[in-house]
Amino acid sequence: MTGRRPRRPLPEGGGRAARILRRTGWTALVLALVLSLTGIWVSRRSFPMVDGRVSVAGLDQEVEVLRDENGVPHIYADTEHDLFFTQGYVHAQDRFWQMDFWRHIGQGRLSEMFGESQVETDVFLRTLGFTELAEREFAAAPARDQAALRSYADGVNAYLAERSGSALSLEYAVLTLQTSGYSPEPWEPIDTLTWARMMAWELRSNMEQEIWRAIWAGEVGVERAEQLFPDFPDDKLTILGGTAGETAAQAPSSALMQAIRPALDELVSKDDVLQDLIGPLGPGIGSNNWVVSGAHTATGLPLLADDPHLPIQMPSIWYENGLHCSSCGLDLIGFSFAGVPGVIVGHNDRIAWGVTNFGADHMDLFVEKVNPDDDGQYEVNGQWQVFDTRTETIVVAGADPVEIEIKETRHGPVLTGIYGGVDDLDPEPLTGEVPERFVISVQWTALQPSTLVQAIFGINRASNWDEFRAAAELWDIASQNIVYADVDGNIGYQAPGRIPVRASGTGGTYPAPGWTTDHDWVGWVDFEDLPTAFNPESGIIASANQAPWPLDTDPYLGVDFAYGYRGTRAYEMLWEADRPITAETFAAMHVDSYDRWAEEFLPTLLAIEGDDTVRAAQDLLAEWAIGEDRFQAHSDSAPAALFYIVWQQTMAQVFEDELPERARPLGDDHWFLVVRDLLDDPADPWWDDVATEGIEDRDALLARVLIDAWAIAEERMGDDPADWRWGDLHRATFENQTLGQSGIGPVEAIFNRGGFEPGGTGSVLNATRWRDPDTFDVSWVPSMRMIVDLADFSVSQSVHTTGQSGHAYHPHYIDQASLWEVGEYHPMRWTRAQVEADLQGRLVLVPEE
Repeated sequence: MTGRRPRRPLPEGGGRAARILRRTGWTALVLALVLSLTGIWVSRRSFPMVDGRVSVAGLDQEVEVLRDENGVPHIYADTEHDLFFTQGYVHAQDRFWQMDFWRHIGQGRLSEMFGESQVETDVFLRTLGFTELAEREFAAAPARDQAALRSYADGVNAYLAERSGSALSLEYAVLTLQTSGYSPEPWEPIDTLTWARMMAWELRSNMEQEIWRAIWAGEVGVERAEQLFPDFPDDKLTILGGTAGETAAQAPSSALMQAIRPALDELVSKDDVLQDLIGPLGPGIGSNNWVVSGAHTATGLPLLADDPHLPIQMPSIWYENGLHCSSCGLDLIGFSFAGVPGVIVGHNDRIAWGVTNFGADHMDLFVEKVNPDDDGQYEVNGQWQVFDTRTETIVVAGADPVEIEIKETRHGPVLTGIYGGVDDLDPEPLTGEVPERFVISVQWTALQPSTLVQAIFGINRASNWDEFRAAAELWDIASQNIVYADVDGNIGYQAPGRIPVRASGTGGTYPAPGWTTDHDWVGWVDFEDLPTAFNPESGIIASANQAPWPLDTDPYLGVDFAYGYRGTRAYEMLWEADRPITAETFAAMHVDSYDRWAEEFLPTLLAIEGDDTVRAAQDLLAEWAIGEDRFQAHSDSAPAALFYIVWQQTMAQVFEDELPERARPLGDDHWFLVVRDLLDDPADPWWDDVATEGIEDRDALLARVLIDAWAIAEERMGDDPADWRWGDLHRATFENQTLGQSGIGPVEAIFNRGGFEPGGTGSVLNATRWRDPDTFDVSWVPSMRMIVDLADFSVSQSVHTTGQSGHAYHPHYIDQASLWEVGEYHPMRWTRAQVEADLQGRLVLVPEE
């Protein structure tokens, strides 16, 4: 090696750079001064009333809201209308800013709140057309579900009638300083449905992987790009047991992928802006859940656990509540989204359920050929068709309205501008041509009217496996792996979703030509053909986003599942656990940070020959392979801190010399398989750093990685390895999605809370993944944890990341974070006696006379 590329050091901090507020010197100064002096006082004005009696228009009868010592409201009503009415009222009490912000995202109306800075974001969101879909969904919903949505909206609006501005939430006081004149409008049922659609976008499956494949194929060729997406490993377990095998995949040409690169760059830029608002998407979105039958427990009845992994945010995405209406057959507790009635994850008096993201392929990108002589036409099988168009007006705070035109093809919305000018390219085997001019469109199952909210209501009301499955069949978007248990001792698993059948017979792993019907969707996978299990012989089911079954199984569901590191660990811990399995077993699993990839990678690292620095790094890493804490990514571990710097440097030095900056590897579990395969070929071209004059092999590059990682560790944590801690690098900060990213220090200090050290990493059960390739700041977290005992619901337990309240400085704003950080829980209080014993407030809502 005659030259070397300088290592890329890790900076001291990171995080998203979105700035939703307009920033000028005067704006920052005024906000900083006003809020630093008045923030706590103004915030207290928005704290909700939790004790006493309130007269409310719209109720049928009196309703009691009992809040326990964790701020969890338990609603006791005598009619279904009053139950959902009061849930809406309570959600608005604690989280209305969050609700208002998310509905504006879903409807592409952020500019109404924040001004011109959000116009381009609104254009992208309006293109997806969620509002029109919500209107159609509501019109098609059963009368009972329509009534529940209306009741919920009425409850929200009853609270809005009592308060406005900063009395609703401190954020409105800040917003008034920035863009005066904004006032929240009443809540409507379609606001709930667009909110739910945004959650589907957040769980949207493999769009990122499709884009990355295309960019990498255009950059290094299809064959080398396919090395970066290996098959599911033979030594990892699927959800339903066994290994996953291989599957046929699309095989595009590098030429087509090169041609569409500018359009993909535009799409990545638009999506990045949206991710800055709602949180990072992609491989960090996941979850764990598992259930064991009574054959493994002391009580003879099942235990069930769940912990969805979602972007870190303030307040938590989850809101815990109890809903009790014995006269209308609803008696349940669990986690809801503020803005959506019912319970998303939890239990009623008969069944319990938990979810993880399925990861099926239900979204495809299409390259649409545009008529060179008419921008209003696109080609289908040799014939020109006219784009469907609609015009929408974006209202902008402090500026004139903006009128936009949105185009759609037969596949779906057009996401990019028109590109072209690429000639004489032969993209066999896909089409034999590259269009002279083209756009990118998207087809996604969630761009059709959905029955998701009907599914949630149905599961809330279900009392047995058959009723649960009938409701799950309606869970058509945001597909999930749902584990099930009931008080009769049954356990089960169902993966619902509207999964397309493609004419090509293979999946949408690359953007496909839209000007033929060769890659069209021609139907849907039948619900009865989707993965399911009921009372398996083993008495154990565990899912962690891995493939549900062998990938060569019909029907085709996708290939971009997690690679089984977490799922296999869950099964191993359940098989090997002392019997009987208890809630304590599950709690230990929730915070288990055993890193199987470290165990697989370490032997190669320890065999590298090198200088004193290499040997020092190897000695420290070797300590991680012995003792009770072997390969545990605990926050106080020095070897873990060094190992993850080594892993980041491996990603950087192996791949960044050939892959574009905006498509740099994140180091998630599919990269484990990429590097594991490369370790078997020390001379593979990926090991060579093309930025240097020499040709590196595996050992030369990994020696350099160890040297550079050691230097970075010293820069970040000091010269003495005894002082190094993984927790000093890997910290969780809960940021308010709007004002917490303002860039104005005093404002961020009011809304954000940080310094938490949850330990873990992305590939372990305690999944705390980072997004930024340069830092270890936590981006995705176990957003809540729940353990349900079907023998006695009153001993079930739960926790989420922050607290019930969305009001800064409220006692329940951040009170659960200290429990969450160390893997502890609070009781899921089920009986009224439990709630009364730990009562913090009793609010009685009385019908207005």
